[in-house]
This record gives sequence, structure tokens and C-alpha cells, in this order.
Amino acid sequence: MKTLVLAAALSLVATSAFATCKADAESKKLAGAALKSFLTKCESDAKKSCEADSASKKLAGAAKTSHMKKCVTDAVGS
Repeated sequence: MKTLVLAAALSLVATSAFATCKADAESKKLAGAALKSFLTKCESDAKKSCEADSASKKLAGAAKTSHMKKCVTDAVGS
């Protein structure tokens, strides 16, 4: 039971430690073409990172598709 609570607490801390692309753009006060360029590059970097993560987990098919969608969404921000 203690392990489960500890794991849940660590996952909450870990997810809040990573900023999203949209949050970074807001903190930098980007607008217009600079915002679009920043978000495009950030999304591209997120896809590469998520692709590497999927490969390391040896995911394929629907599992990979689902993982990629969630991973990129989490990185970019809603």
C-alpha cells in the first residue's frame, strides 16, 4: 500500500515538473509568426522524443499509436 501511494505521489510531481510547449510560449510571450514557429518546432521535437520512447518500450500497432497520441498531447499541451 505504501509503495502504491509513493508511486502515485512521484508521478504527480514528475508530470508537473515538465512544462508544455504552450506554457513555454506563454511564458516567453510569443505571438504571431514567432509563436507558430516555436509551437511547430516544439511539436516536432516532442514527436521525435515520443517516437524514441515508443521504440524503447517496443510498442507496435494500436499501443504505439495510443502512446504517441498521449505523449505528444502531454508535451504540447491542450
